[in-house]
Amino acid sequence: MLGGDEFISSPPRKTVRFGGTLTAVLLKYQKGETTDFELLKHQLLDPEIKDAQIINWLQEFRASVAYLTKDFEQLVSILLKLPWLSRSQEVVEEYLGFLGNLVSAQTVYLRSCLRMIASHFIPPRVTIREDDVDISDSDDDEENLSGNFNTCHRALQTIAKYVPSTPQFLMPILVENFPFINKSERTLECYVHNLLRITVYLPTLRLEILELIVEKLLKIDVSAPRQDIEDAEETANNSDIKEKTTEEGLFDMEEDEETKENKDTFSRSDMMAHPLAERLDILMNILFSYIKDICHVDGKLDVNNTKDLYRDLVTVFDKLILPTHASCHVQYFMFHICSFKLGFAEAFLDHLWKKLQNPNNPAVIRQTAGSYIGSFLARANFIPIVTVKACMDLLVDWLHVYIDNQDVGTKAYCDVALHGPFYSTCQAVFYALIFRHKQLLDGNLRKGLAYLQNLNFERIVMCQLNPLKICLPSIVNLFAAITRKYQLVFCYTIIERNNRQFLPVIRSSSGGDSVPTCTNPLDSFFPFDPYILKRSKKTIDPIYQIWEELSTEDLQELKKPFKKCTTEDEDDDFLKGETPQNDGMVGITPNSYDSNILSPASSVGSPPVTYVQRHL
Repeated sequence: MLGGDEFISSPPRKTVRFGGTLTAVLLKYQKGETTDFELLKHQLLDPEIKDAQIINWLQEFRASVAYLTKDFEQLVSILLKLPWLSRSQEVVEEYLGFLGNLVSAQTVYLRSCLRMIASHFIPPRVTIREDDVDISDSDDDEENLSGNFNTCHRALQTIAKYVPSTPQFLMPILVENFPFINKSERTLECYVHNLLRITVYLPTLRLEILELIVEKLLKIDVSAPRQDIEDAEETANNSDIKEKTTEEGLFDMEEDEETKENKDTFSRSDMMAHPLAERLDILMNILFSYIKDICHVDGKLDVNNTKDLYRDLVTVFDKLILPTHASCHVQYFMFHICSFKLGFAEAFLDHLWKKLQNPNNPAVIRQTAGSYIGSFLARANFIPIVTVKACMDLLVDWLHVYIDNQDVGTKAYCDVALHGPFYSTCQAVFYALIFRHKQLLDGNLRKGLAYLQNLNFERIVMCQLNPLKICLPSIVNLFAAITRKYQLVFCYTIIERNNRQFLPVIRSSSGGDSVPTCTNPLDSFFPFDPYILKRSKKTIDPIYQIWEELSTEDLQELKKPFKKCTTEDEDDDFLKGETPQNDGMVGITPNSYDSNILSPASSVGSPPVTYVQRHL
């Protein structure tokens, strides 16, 4: 029998150190002779095992896979825990060959092999000792991390080649292994990146993997409300300012230290102060990059690839995004892919339109679809005005038909529960008009005005369903100001009448008397409100229409009461784009205007003035 040194320096081929061949050891074990088997396990578990020894064992196991039945599950488990990724390339190649032989001969180990590979989709854990305390964290600095991931994907492709049913067994394992959202940013980043890589060579899993990723992103998104993120950023900015002020007057740093500090400041400027927002930002950046890479080949848009991915993303959108209320950022993956070609934006609008008008859909889904249409038309700067007009025509025509149908019924009164989709559509139209009215009137003012007059907003506003009472006051007031300016409809009499009446009511969850609602009875939200995650924001900014805040002069002008003037004067003012005044009419009162336009607590689907100036 060879000594230890001889074994290491010149490992025998097809033999083992104890008991002859591996096959003999396995057969002895089945007969009850366990001594050699225990010695074999001990060798495999030895942390000091050399590469040459591992290669020798793997060659033996490859030749004996037929004997590795379920009886040897413990032995196979030890083999799957070998640190093969950190070994030489020769060990890696031999191990990949072993995995292929094992799953083709013994499919009972397929799940175990897949679990082993999936466990390597995150950085390995390392233990750092600080102040006599062991701290476990991911090894972000490992030089070969990218190479290890590449090897894992090779292993997965090898297994899939031998076992065609691999995808159906792999997916539950990927779900089970997904890190918790409170894990480090690096851990989540690596895992999501590796999941998306799988979709390239196992395309049948793409839809399920996208669903899994978006589901996890949504959990992070709804756990980090916009206000919390903004508060965290403001606190961090104030802290930085205070720290900078404290340091003023101290001695100058040396040049190399100053340069380092500047670099650190630059890197921190892209980080989110809110920890969950930081994770979401990194993951959204990966998702945006993936969408771009799949849809573009050699820098050019591949329409067929984009169509296939668009279908998957719309499916995910319908299943996860549309039923989720008030998510802030995840839905922007649709915004991103639709920007590649107008046809995809139009297809998305058509998809939402069908959701909105279909009476078989739940009212909440129809209302949300309306919110998406209005927000998309307002915020997507890649949508041309001709498409906006086509959508406005569809929406307004539907509103008029809806009003016609109510005129002959018994439910023609203001009620969110009965007419939620109608009010949501009204708000979508008002919102789109607020953002797009300048483009609608640009070029040929008379032609633009004729188009807006043909929409017959007066009939919508004056109908018994009273949409101005239900839509957000901030939207209503801006819509009223714009339609007054261009003499499309005068809304302020209705607004004042609504203000004098009681607000709509809802039933208390505990029963008993009704309680007043807030000024948002539709529970509205604007899904494409400003994107505030710093890294991934760079992808959205070039295709995003920011809210052009009204100047102080504009705000004062809008708050002035009307004054009477001659028809000729009105025409002149009208053609010059100025707002006619009329003392005989009711202006915008402070409580109905200031509180909803100037207050940071209000929303026009946009931040208040100070926020826009600070962030956009």
